Amino acid sequence: MPGKKLPVDSVTGNKRIVVTCEHAGNDIPARYRRLFHDDPKILTTHRAMDIGALACARRIAAVLQASLFFCATTRLLIDANRSLRNRKVFSEFSRRLPGADKEWLIRNVYRDYRNRVEQCIRARTQSKEIILHLSVHSFTPVLNGKKRNADIGLLYDPGRIEEKRISTSLQIELQRHSGLRVRRNYPYRGRSDGFTTALRRIYDSRRYLGLEIEFNQSLLDKDSRKSAAVADGFCRALLSSTGAGD
Repeated sequence: MPGKKLPVDSVTGNKRIVVTCEHAGNDIPARYRRLFHDDPKILTTHRAMDIGALACARRIAAVLQASLFFCATTRLLIDANRSLRNRKVFSEFSRRLPGADKEWLIRNVYRDYRNRVEQCIRARTQSKEIILHLSVHSFTPVLNGKKRNADIGLLYDPGRIEEKRISTSLQIELQRHSGLRVRRNYPYRGRSDGFTTALRRIYDSRRYLGLEIEFNQSLLDKDSRKSAAVADGFCRALLSSTGAGD
């Protein structure tokens, strides 16, 4: 964002931003590589990671000078965005692992990542700061033969007034200046099982606002300049919708 300088851990209005990316990569600890010997190509697909999401998250965090956390281990081993009670937290590749291996993944991947994010949020809420958590994801343009009719999805809890207000304003700003198709609580529901949903159970709406940002992968192609432009446009819209860009 040319000419836009913000302090570290940028403030949009009176809110501190934390950026996360739960499906950032397709890394596999050496001890589990055997699980994918019969189907190595799956690790290059969206099933293994949110393609383009990490680059977008990095750009957003850099522009906003916000804290960034990401989980680079493939979700085909363990999904850092799901609760441990969710049957899909382990995929068909890892579901049949012995209990000791599952506990290793929970401790060294899942909890290691989520604890670092939670510690950051906890420290800031204790100092009376309001956290705006941007959880960055991407979605496939076509799923099961059906085309998704959105470029960006903004997921939030409709019961949280400030989350709804920011998402509505952000949708308007994005559509006004970019011409992109922006939908709220699409292609998933903001109350569905996810990291932001879990954090809402810990922190009330006076201290924590969680938005999951879903970018259509068609926007985040191999052209890094195009992806950066999308991220920059998102940041401008966010600053405008929160009043910090005035």
